[in-house]
Amino acid sequence: MTIRKLRARLAVGVVPFLGLTLAGPAVAQDAATPAIAAEAADTGKTADTAGPVKRSAVIDKQTITDPVLRGLYAKAGWRGLWSTSTIAAFDQVLADRARHGLDQVIFLPTPTEGMTAADTDIARTKAALDYATALAQGRVDPTTLQPVYTLPRPKADLVAAFARALAKGDLAAWFASLPPQDPEYRQLSDAYLAFSTKAAAETHVEAIPAGLIRVGNRDPRVVTIVEQLVESGYLAAPSGLAPVSAPVSAPAPTPAASPGIALGTGQRVAPAAPLYTSAIAEAMKGLQTDYGIAADGVVGPETLKVLNLGAGDRARALAVGLERRRWLARTPPATRIDVNTAAAQLRYYRDGTMVDQRKVIVGEAGHETPPLFSPIYRLVANPTWTVPKSIQNGEMANVGEEYLAAHDMVMRDGWIVQQPGPSNALGLVKFDMANDQAIYLHDTSAPALFDRSQRHLSHGCVRVEDALGFAQTLAEDEGVTEAWQTAQNSGEMTFVPLPRRIPVRLLYHNVYVDDGGRVAFRTDPYGWNDPIAEQLGFAKASAKRAEAQAIDIGP
Repeated sequence: MTIRKLRARLAVGVVPFLGLTLAGPAVAQDAATPAIAAEAADTGKTADTAGPVKRSAVIDKQTITDPVLRGLYAKAGWRGLWSTSTIAAFDQVLADRARHGLDQVIFLPTPTEGMTAADTDIARTKAALDYATALAQGRVDPTTLQPVYTLPRPKADLVAAFARALAKGDLAAWFASLPPQDPEYRQLSDAYLAFSTKAAAETHVEAIPAGLIRVGNRDPRVVTIVEQLVESGYLAAPSGLAPVSAPVSAPAPTPAASPGIALGTGQRVAPAAPLYTSAIAEAMKGLQTDYGIAADGVVGPETLKVLNLGAGDRARALAVGLERRRWLARTPPATRIDVNTAAAQLRYYRDGTMVDQRKVIVGEAGHETPPLFSPIYRLVANPTWTVPKSIQNGEMANVGEEYLAAHDMVMRDGWIVQQPGPSNALGLVKFDMANDQAIYLHDTSAPALFDRSQRHLSHGCVRVEDALGFAQTLAEDEGVTEAWQTAQNSGEMTFVPLPRRIPVRLLYHNVYVDDGGRVAFRTDPYGWNDPIAEQLGFAKASAKRAEAQAIDIGP
């Protein structure tokens, strides 16, 4: 087989930074490549004992057009790059790629009959660079998925570093240095391995049927629910909860006081159906909290979506979470604000320590809050709100003078402007950010919305819980307390510049480590995980995204 044919067979797309990819089905890859090992034996090579030994493959320079590969092989005198020891080291590195959620990707396809030593050498080099890019920068380029993505990406000269590691016979350590090294990445990695192992042993389980379950209800579905809560660590293993003879497919709960009530399908729940107790409900609240569902202990539609997730679904979410973290620059600003739009949470870090966190309200589906890196450069006391044309010509297209007057709005040069005050959609403070997307943090005139479990309600901007308190904190930390208080008391729109900009990262992490050190899951409200998961070799998601409906016209 010619090198040109090999390249055509292997190429499936473009990998960011290196422009190298390999084809192959999205299935697990064996640790060793028998054909290459056999080929090594045929050439009389043995394991190296004192450093790498160059293989005897001769590379035809006319068959390589990729500039990265040409540079590497030209420096090697157009000879093979791989020795028996580096082959073994790279095979072991690839065998361990499940730790990064990349085990569903084939980086090095099994050699086919007729491949020469040169063919396999080039294929292995392409695979090594491809895998290095996946670890260092991500398998997927986020800028191809989002119309706007401005979060800083990792930067590294991977080609030169690969050549050095290969020459030193130090591939394992080099590959290990490429992914994020922080504790959260390691914890998500461990969780991925655990859920993947569990998914591999998991047999098909019927979904829990719909229907509310409240404390005091007897319902055959309680058995399955308790099993899931115990398995997930939310509930200690109970004693005396025996299986019941009632059909598990019962679609509705049975009141505790009425055993044997007929169901809508004509079935009857046996009197022995287990009781949904307060203890089970308390455990359920823990699960609901972790998934951002109203923690009321009631088994409703959103809770059932989570209960019907299998280990494979959670492993899939974790693999995407690991990929998203590989997209990020390895050293974030020590003082920063991180807004997790998937979880609708804000965390404020000062000199590397988290000092504040709050609920936020972010964009609804269709008006998603974009993944941005954008600093706050000033506080705005008593802001006006100039209604965007998209809202003015959409939801407000038919409003009249009476509506405008009732909401303290006026027309200025064809724009609707809401005057400062407590009823202003921006509330009493706006955090101006430097970006061209008109995205910023602000207060709200509807604070009751923070009590909702699904807080994807805005037109894209970020509403901050107790925004006045948060502004006071920033003003104190930045030494502008007096100026801020004066601006607040003026009752007029007043700008308070910050002496230094505070970076803000708008992230989308629906799997993360919570304050208690546990891996927390959230739904995928924007449906942004699917295209990433599929490029990582996973099937489409089995669960629907969370749903939240906006109830106002604020930004």
